[in-house]
Amino acid sequence: MTFSQDPVTPSLKRFAELPADPTLALLFPGQGSQKVGMGQEVHGASRPAQEVFAYANSILGVELTRLCFDGPESELMRTANAQPAILTASVALFATSVESGALDRQPAVLAGHSLGEYTALVVAGAIAFEDALRLVRERGRLMEEAGKRTPGTMVAIVGLGEDDAREICSISGAEPSNFNAATQIVVGGSSAALERACALAKERGGRGLAMNVAGAFHTSLMAGAADEFKRVLEGAPAQDPAIPVMSNVTAREMRRASECISDLAQQIRSPVLWHQSIVGMQKAGVQTFTEIGPGRALITMLKRDSPEATLVSLDGAAVLAAPTNV
Repeated sequence: MTFSQDPVTPSLKRFAELPADPTLALLFPGQGSQKVGMGQEVHGASRPAQEVFAYANSILGVELTRLCFDGPESELMRTANAQPAILTASVALFATSVESGALDRQPAVLAGHSLGEYTALVVAGAIAFEDALRLVRERGRLMEEAGKRTPGTMVAIVGLGEDDAREICSISGAEPSNFNAATQIVVGGSSAALERACALAKERGGRGLAMNVAGAFHTSLMAGAADEFKRVLEGAPAQDPAIPVMSNVTAREMRRASECISDLAQQIRSPVLWHQSIVGMQKAGVQTFTEIGPGRALITMLKRDSPEATLVSLDGAAVLAAPTNV
């Protein structure tokens, strides 16, 4: 398959023509949402999805399609592979949703969890899909290498709020990594620090759940990767986003290209302020959250904290038909 232009461009043009909905936000998942078979159903029924996957194969010079559909899981789970794979699957689902009419309104704001912020920036027109693919491949490689140089891991503290989690980190030597929900905060650090953090969480009525990750992402243990990636980003072309994108680092809307690049440079070693971003969007009037990408992790977290919100998942067959509330 040959390409005269980025295959996402036609979908972005149609997306820009959709009626605006000030109560809608689009969410894009990050690492951890990967699964063997992701994108396969939509790829079999959607030419836009086929073109997105084929384009990613050609840009990266690897059979990303085969890795996503057939695995092996051990290879797909590697950070260097998972990141471009999730980006590609999410963009394929977005393009198909626009073409099919499953996505029939333009949102007030976009947000992506960690890696998902790259998908949000592609959809906002701030970064070309081709550039995003190259960036996330390098991001994943650097994060994977940092995890080997400075071993660490991550634990989800469940059942406790932000104040407790921060105090536990202060005592144990762990660091906040992801503020996912009101009572789900991921912390990262050395195995010893996380063992202490889990014990402290249990004393306070919470619990620590070990995560299968290759490093203490979004902590100071990723400082080396963040410094190297900052140099990569210096040559990255970017435009002002057509739709505001929530910053993982500040939980504020980004409206300038310079803000987006600065955010991506800091993001690797900074905690993901996801819960704070959701609260900010709700205060601005967002009532409907549509997750586009593999799985339903983001709206599942939202369902617990915001049962009054309208939640929609666009994955698999759902992108080929009318939207369905969760």
